[in-house]
Amino acid sequence: MTPHADSPLPPADAPSSARERSEPSTGAPGVGRLFGLDLARGLAVFGMYAVHVGPAPDQGGVIGFLMELAQGRSSALFAVLAGFAVALITGRRTPKTGMAGRQAVAKVVIRAVILLALGTALTLTGTPVVPILAFYGLFFLLVLPLYRLGAKPLALIAAGWALMGPQLLYVLKPVVGDRAFPTVGEADGLVSLLFTGGYPALTWVPFVIAGMAVARLDLAATAVRIRLALTGVALAVTGYGGSWLALRLVPGAAEAVREATGRPGMSSMSSMSSASPGSEGIFGDTPAGMLVASPHSEATLSIVGNTGVALLVITACLAAMDAFPRLRRLTKPVIAVGSMSLTAYVYHIVAIWLLDTEALTVPPLYILLGFIASITVLATLWSRFFQRGPLEWLMGRATGMARRIQ
Repeated sequence: MTPHADSPLPPADAPSSARERSEPSTGAPGVGRLFGLDLARGLAVFGMYAVHVGPAPDQGGVIGFLMELAQGRSSALFAVLAGFAVALITGRRTPKTGMAGRQAVAKVVIRAVILLALGTALTLTGTPVVPILAFYGLFFLLVLPLYRLGAKPLALIAAGWALMGPQLLYVLKPVVGDRAFPTVGEADGLVSLLFTGGYPALTWVPFVIAGMAVARLDLAATAVRIRLALTGVALAVTGYGGSWLALRLVPGAAEAVREATGRPGMSSMSSMSSASPGSEGIFGDTPAGMLVASPHSEATLSIVGNTGVALLVITACLAAMDAFPRLRRLTKPVIAVGSMSLTAYVYHIVAIWLLDTEALTVPPLYILLGFIASITVLATLWSRFFQRGPLEWLMGRATGMARRIQ
């Protein structure tokens, strides 16, 4: 099985993969990088499955901890990897210019339009899941003007957006309406994608920009990976630890959030953690909620903490694939899923719709294991005969039109 740089959400083109493998400064580690990215995507897919069909985190134990860990952080990892994909399409280390640059921009735009349409179609199925694809489509359009920037300015923009976006959303909340996702099966257009939906662009675009910044780095260099891992640790500690401290040091903050959310606990990582995107008021309908780092709280500390976790997962996957080549054999099934993550994501939404998983009497853990096993088998068999997943192939065909731009 070959590594697929062309398989994020959305997938990049095969030529980008070829360039990545042939970079003179990377050599063999370049291939490990591609495997590592697919491994990270595969883990993100399983995390999304866990959130959508798995047991509730509040059941406790190891299973509850794993379900808690997946909440919000899997989708954030997806968003960071999506930023990596934008950078791959538009030129990873050196942004494309001229005709190549125009074609790359056109490819991103075509993908964005397709994802907007596909995400809207999935939303209209009426599943209890909030599909992220339409939001991704808008994310790509919003970050496209930044594709020529380097790692440092991208990181600064991501940080600034993470600081200002949640506060701006809080101010705009009375104007755009309550933070409640539309009725299941409805799609309310741009307002939802920007402000009121499950993954509002105003607070989720920083993940994508952070992914673009990471892609600009020399990830074959050990020193760069170490700094990236340390940055991930610092962000995670700042986000989750900062929330933990703030909720205990700011007078009345913890009590205000407890009353707003109706939950007894107030740990920064578990408060509101079992909630799906859009199912609770943003910030718990109280200014004190802006101190909460729980998944989907849309607060700055949540963005910071989730970004840190995403960086740690990506760095660990990259390092593991380069340091332990034999590990690739053991993780081939997960890598196969990651290589066709768009197909895997759509597969599970359609399966939830067809099976009506909420009406099933099977324990959620068995449903989750069934979903993971089925997509793993399908992806592994498919990858034996094809380099791209079915939806990735169709996406590649559609974006081929960009080559006509002169």
